[in-house]
Amino acid sequence: MIGKTVRRRPYRRPCGDPGRPRPSLGRATRRADQPTRLVPVLTVIAVACAVFLLGDGSAAHAAEPGAPGTVLAADSIEAVVNNIRTWLVAILAAVATLFLTIGGLRLMWANGDPGEAEKGKAALKSAAIGYALALLSPLIVTVVAGWVK
Repeated sequence: MIGKTVRRRPYRRPCGDPGRPRPSLGRATRRADQPTRLVPVLTVIAVACAVFLLGDGSAAHAAEPGAPGTVLAADSIEAVVNNIRTWLVAILAAVATLFLTIGGLRLMWANGDPGEAEKGKAALKSAAIGYALALLSPLIVTVVAGWVK
């Protein structure tokens, strides 16, 4: 061993070095990373919507039972039917908007998968049916109110 020189290994840069390109990620890994990037954005949007909908947090106070101008019950069956019509249109439109959003997101994230694309199309069809029912619900409630009279 006397007279032999020890060879040193050549220096290798670490993977995190900016001069070296990152190894190529597979298609499945890139696809899995895309939805995780949206999680913080969707969380911020959800918190902003909750703050907006909940308002300033002050308590609501009911009117005194005998106070003038206080309506404790519906005056007639027409008032009840109008209230039902208003609530029905609002609920149907909200659910249809939810299905429209879900269907659009499913189509966008399908990435060529025919099964996911069909699920997205089915959700969009459900949204169209929901909007049609929301538009027709005043007519339906009027017909039912005519049967009640």
